[in-house]
Amino acid sequence: MASESSPLLAYRLLGEEGVALPANGAGGPGGASARKLSTFLGVVVPTVLSMFSIVVFLRIGFVVGHAGLLQALAMLLVAYFILALTVLSVCAIATNGAVQGGGAYFMISRTLGPEVGGSIGLMFYLANVCGCAVSLLGLVESVLDVFGADATGPSGLRVLPQGYGWNLLYGSLLLGLVGGVCTLGAGLYARASFLTFLLVSGSLASVLISFVAVGPRDIRLTPRPGPNGSSLPPRFGHFTGFNSSTLKDNLGAGYAEDYTTGAVMNFASVFAVLFNGCTGIMAGANMSGELKDPSRAIPLGTIVAVAYTFFVYVLLFFLSSFTCDRTLLQEDYGFFRAISLWPPLVLIGIYATALSASMSSLIGASRILHALARDDLFGVILAPAKVVSRGGNPWAAVLYSWGLVQLVLLAGKLNTLAAVVTVFYLVAYAAVDLSCLSLEWASAPNFRPTFSLFSWHTCLLGVASCLLMMFLISPGAAGGSLLLMGLLAALLTARGGPSSWGYVSQALLFHQVRKYLLRLDVRKDHVKFWRPQLLLLVGNPRGALPLLRLANQLKKGGLYVLGHVTLGDLDSLPSDPVQPQYGAWLSLVDRAQVKAFVDLTLSPSVRQGAQHLLRISGLGGMKPNTLVLGFYDDAPPQDHFLTDPAFSEPADSTREGSSPALSTLFPPPRAPGSPRALNPQDYVATVADALKMNKNVVLARASGALPPERLSRGSGGTSQLHHVDVWPLNLLRPRGGPGYVDVCGLFLLQMATILGMVPAWHSARLRIFLCLGPREAPGAAEGRLRALLSQLRIRAEVQEVVWGEGAGAGEPEAEEEGDFVNSGRGDAEAEALARSANALVRAQQGRGTGGGPGGPEGGDAEGPITALTFLYLPRPPADPARYPRYLALLETLTRDLGPTLLVHGVTPVTCTDL
Repeated sequence: MASESSPLLAYRLLGEEGVALPANGAGGPGGASARKLSTFLGVVVPTVLSMFSIVVFLRIGFVVGHAGLLQALAMLLVAYFILALTVLSVCAIATNGAVQGGGAYFMISRTLGPEVGGSIGLMFYLANVCGCAVSLLGLVESVLDVFGADATGPSGLRVLPQGYGWNLLYGSLLLGLVGGVCTLGAGLYARASFLTFLLVSGSLASVLISFVAVGPRDIRLTPRPGPNGSSLPPRFGHFTGFNSSTLKDNLGAGYAEDYTTGAVMNFASVFAVLFNGCTGIMAGANMSGELKDPSRAIPLGTIVAVAYTFFVYVLLFFLSSFTCDRTLLQEDYGFFRAISLWPPLVLIGIYATALSASMSSLIGASRILHALARDDLFGVILAPAKVVSRGGNPWAAVLYSWGLVQLVLLAGKLNTLAAVVTVFYLVAYAAVDLSCLSLEWASAPNFRPTFSLFSWHTCLLGVASCLLMMFLISPGAAGGSLLLMGLLAALLTARGGPSSWGYVSQALLFHQVRKYLLRLDVRKDHVKFWRPQLLLLVGNPRGALPLLRLANQLKKGGLYVLGHVTLGDLDSLPSDPVQPQYGAWLSLVDRAQVKAFVDLTLSPSVRQGAQHLLRISGLGGMKPNTLVLGFYDDAPPQDHFLTDPAFSEPADSTREGSSPALSTLFPPPRAPGSPRALNPQDYVATVADALKMNKNVVLARASGALPPERLSRGSGGTSQLHHVDVWPLNLLRPRGGPGYVDVCGLFLLQMATILGMVPAWHSARLRIFLCLGPREAPGAAEGRLRALLSQLRIRAEVQEVVWGEGAGAGEPEAEEEGDFVNSGRGDAEAEALARSANALVRAQQGRGTGGGPGGPEGGDAEGPITALTFLYLPRPPADPARYPRYLALLETLTRDLGPTLLVHGVTPVTCTDL
């Protein structure tokens, strides 16, 4: 969004006649020249033929005969209600922007992202491939029912040989005819579909006229074998003409045994057959790459086709119920031929619908495959399908699909696969509904479809209906399809995909996060649910990588912001130098595998920039409450990019959207002795500013010396035991006493406990050092501290050490906090106290614990060592002139202690209540 580059800039504002025109075509397989189909030929005709399929001729009697007119109409209403919900979603998405080739796959992938879109697109492709094979095998069976040598019907001609090999030959020949038409292009397919549409319409017209023109007659039914293989006497069904008693008899349900399969029918099984025949609403959308105006043609043509087929189905249900008795409806599903004025015309209609359904499935599959190959989601496997002819016809994708259909034909009977095909279609329909639902819920300003007859209610109902139908038709196929979709999505996620399509998930997250941030009321904060929200100020991440990961472990599910100050004045610069840096910092977060936000600012000084970040970072109730800084010392900067495994390997620059190596995005570390961006005075002033703003402060020294496994994301086992030492007393205060019970001391304990909750620190032992004055008896204070730790649910070892003797004990406390930092006493005395405190802390490092709690024992080289030390950070002096002295005392206090965190807390963070 920061760039002024936009897809709209690819458009010429005015064409020759003052109309906005795209500069490079419409994006179909062959550009604008390939878009030739009108709404009627490209959408209405293929959708009508797909929705009719063979059901309109061979399953009307089945549905009405078993379910009765009332339940049959209810089934039809439910089926079309489910389909209409998806049609509304298709219309909304299709009118929200330019639709390229790939139909439903294009809509889903550009909304839900390549992972979900690619997985569902492949499943939709396989559904079309298998659907083509099912249609062809249904056509072969229909032909052999009349012309086959083994035909059992009363009017069979018995001229064609039958058997597996013959059936495969007939299916392959028909596939050759269908594939040849589709290979020659969408134009020939449209003309062939139109011819088929005329044949089907003529056949249906003859059936409708026959219902009125033909008088009552008895129709001989297919003979059934009797017991012991004996033949039963001929049976007849009755065509009564329009008769009210016939209608009355056919109103209610009469579920019986299906004479073709021997299974007893029920509502679910009959509804599944009806719904299987009605699917096909995407046939027009699959041709999106060849449509002149897909955004107009897809919604208009699909709605017209759905309305037309619904009207024809209702009319046929009524006419069948008025004129045919239940015996005829249940025992002869092809009774249209028996009552037709010219029976061969019904056969032509049956064969034409099956042929058109197979053509529609094959060309739709090829367009989806071409779109998948063009998007390069599955790599070299689908690469051949990218090839197109000079006119834009993806003939390679057609041949690819042709070969797969031929493989499916080898399976022969596909009765069980028919349910799988329908389930795959329903998965795609549910995904379209989910795409529209996501766009509507995201409330993105650019989602403004011209088609407005939808809402999130219709989308949600469409998703639920499709999922319900999947499990109603075939629970096993539904579960398997969802599992397959999950596996494909995982594969695409691992492989990576284009990031330029846009992810609706990001828009949904933004929408929901904004809502919840508004509900996150800071006035309702409670100490029970306090968590650290860190702002880590980083100069150059090359030298701060260990601290960056340590802060990530300290956050305990709280906000974590990486802050950086770029020095400069915007008035004197031609553009903002901060914006181009965000990409590098976000790549740093990804490579370091930390859960952090990035906030950069431009300021004349680091101190002012830190103030800006402390004030404006975060939003609402999610704002930093703790400032983390690296320690200001003379240690030479290290380049951790050279030693860290995550940064030592170059980034993969071959994949789309990948970033260059981070080593080229951040400057090398500062040379020893070179000027710094922050002087000691401003460093201490930054700490003082944070405390004035009621922010907690953490200063980290020597974090690069932490054991490597303590810096990783995982637990990382190690054979060496470690301690985490906590000194919750201000060691620069000369008097002893229980100073650890103040707010800062409790904050220190809380931060150390939080670190112990991280898997990488589970094995480290927490030690708390109880500092006694020279006149205090041991034991009493330890008991009070253990009681406090018990109330705070903190498990730790307690060790008593004597502190305060010979360091000015007995003198009156200084003003403010009573420490040497804020007192007016001499530098030599303060330096001596800092050295004594440093020696005391170092003496406890590397010392194991004895058999009893708190009993120090002589350490040895093989015993546990201290991995991290928490020290009490005194408040900076009120007089800025004493800032250098304060920093020098901190340096002396922490010298040679290894990894150390100096912590000063200003807010209560612990609670003993439930």
